[in-house]
Amino acid sequence: MLATRLSRTLSQLPGKTLSVYDGEHGTRSTLLFCSTSFTSIRRRTYASEVDPVDSKAVLITGCDSGFGFSLAKHLHSKGFLVFAGCLLKDKGDAGVKELDSLNSDRLRTIQLNVCNNEEVERAVETVHSSLKDPEKGMWGLVNNAGISTFGEVEFTSMETYKEVAEVNLWGTVRTTKSFLPLLRRAKGRVVNISSMLGRMANPARSPYCITKFGVEAFSDCLRYEMYPLGVKVSVVEPGNFIAATSLYSPERIQAIAKKMWDELPEVVRKDYGRKYFDEQIAKMETYCNSGSTDTSSVIDAVTHALTATSPYTRYHPMDYYWWLRMQIMTHLPGAVSDRIYIH
Repeated sequence: MLATRLSRTLSQLPGKTLSVYDGEHGTRSTLLFCSTSFTSIRRRTYASEVDPVDSKAVLITGCDSGFGFSLAKHLHSKGFLVFAGCLLKDKGDAGVKELDSLNSDRLRTIQLNVCNNEEVERAVETVHSSLKDPEKGMWGLVNNAGISTFGEVEFTSMETYKEVAEVNLWGTVRTTKSFLPLLRRAKGRVVNISSMLGRMANPARSPYCITKFGVEAFSDCLRYEMYPLGVKVSVVEPGNFIAATSLYSPERIQAIAKKMWDELPEVVRKDYGRKYFDEQIAKMETYCNSGSTDTSSVIDAVTHALTATSPYTRYHPMDYYWWLRMQIMTHLPGAVSDRIYIH
C-alpha cells in the first residue's frame, strides 16, 4: 500500500518536496519540485501558423480592461479585424476610448453585455454586415467576459451564485450559440477563457469555480460536436493574474465583505462569529495582492489558439506552483491532494 504524506504544507516550502513511502518494499523516496516563483510555464513551442491572417475577423468579449483589452490591441497589431465587445461602451469607459483612439478600420468597439440577448444578436448583425463576404464567415470568437467574487458557501447568497453564472457560464454559452453559424462557415476557432479554478476547486471560491468547471464541460462538448464541421475549440486556463487584471481592489473586497456580512442569516453569523469572518477576508486580501502582473503568456496562448494549424485543446498560462498543484489535484487520488492542501 502506498502512503503519501508531507512534512509541511507545500506553500510553506521554498522548494517543494513530496515524501512517498512504499510499505510493500519498505522504501521511501522524495520528489523535489521547483519554487513558487511567478514564472509562467512555457514548455510548448508556438509554431506553424495558419495562412496569413489577412484581416480575419475575430470577436472578443470583455474588452473594457484586463485580458480582453490587451488581446484586442495585440490581435489588431497582428493584422486581424477585431470586434472588441465592451460592457461599458455606452458609458464612455476609459478602456473603450483608448481602443477607439487607435482610429483603425480593423478595430471596432461594440456595446456588448453577454447577459443580454438583444445586445448579443446586435453584435452578430454588426459583425455580419461588416464582413466583406459574410458567406465565408467569421474566423474567431474569444469568450473572455467574466466576473469573480469570493466567500465560503454559507457566506454566499443564491443571488451571487446566479449573478456570476449568468456572466461566466451562460454568457459564454449564449454568445457562442449566436456566433456559431458564422464560425462554421469559416471553419474557424472558438477560444474560451476558463481558469485553473475550472480544473481544481478552492475554498471560498465556489461561485467562480462552478462557472469555470461549467465552461470546461461546455467547451469539451462543443469541441466534440464541431470537430466534423472543421471548427476548432480551445480552452485557456490562466493561473493567478489578479494583480494584472485588477479584479479585486481593497475597496471592492471590503464592499463585498460588508454586503456579505449584512446579508448573512443570524444563525450563520452566530455559529462562525465575526472574528472568523474577518480572518477569511484578510486571507482574501493577501491573495489578491499576489499573482503575476505579466499577461503576455495568456495573450500568447489565445493568439496561438487562433493562428496555429493545430491549436491545443487546453493552454495553461500559470506559474509552476499552480501548474503543479493542478496536476496533483487532477491526477492523484482526492485523499492525497486533500492531505497536501487541506489538512
